[in-house]
Amino acid sequence: MNKYAAEFIGTFWLVLGGCGSAVLAAAFPDVGIGLLGVSLAFGLTVLTMAYAIGHISGCHLNPAVSIGLWAGGRFPANQLLPYIAAQVIGAIAAGGVLFLIASGKAGFDVSAGFASNGYGSHSPGGYSLVSALVTEIVMTMMFLIVILGATDDRAPKGFAPAAIGLCLTLIHLISIPVTNTSVNPARSTGVALFAGEWAISQLWVFWAAPIAGALIGAVIYRFIGSEEQ
Repeated sequence: MNKYAAEFIGTFWLVLGGCGSAVLAAAFPDVGIGLLGVSLAFGLTVLTMAYAIGHISGCHLNPAVSIGLWAGGRFPANQLLPYIAAQVIGAIAAGGVLFLIASGKAGFDVSAGFASNGYGSHSPGGYSLVSALVTEIVMTMMFLIVILGATDDRAPKGFAPAAIGLCLTLIHLISIPVTNTSVNPARSTGVALFAGEWAISQLWVFWAAPIAGALIGAVIYRFIGSEEQ
């Protein structure tokens, strides 16, 4: 149970830290952190949690990562559902805490987005469904390649959290304008349930595309990372 509790806490921190920075601090008058700050916030949540709980649960914090690690031969199938459940529940709990904080400001309007992921009229840059699918698949694919490579037994020891956290930062720098960046179905679910009907109706994209990307990334790394000639 300690593994599942760690995944709950870690995913809670990822959503509260990442989405919280977007909702509360990104556009704060005069001194807002902007897209760069939000990108760093997501990367820092993974970096800090990797050191805090990596030795307990592996610090997946993401259903797509858990599925990708399973496909990459690094994670047992019988733990997939409990891990995913813990991640989604942690994300929803963080969404609830963020909603309580944000709703304390006069004029707060959750329908304005609440850091939810979307496409079409709900994409920050107005990008289409196809753009959203391609972005989420490719970004998650690269995320899994970095995760599998950085945690390979042959990789330099102790640097995996930095590589993974910086990779997530880079992913956000690229893709926030397209989808508000998911690459994580739990993160998307945690805020979509509070944002309302439009976010829930588009949520399928941010489950299907990251999982597809994770599976592709796992297959690629199993090929390029094989010690067989």
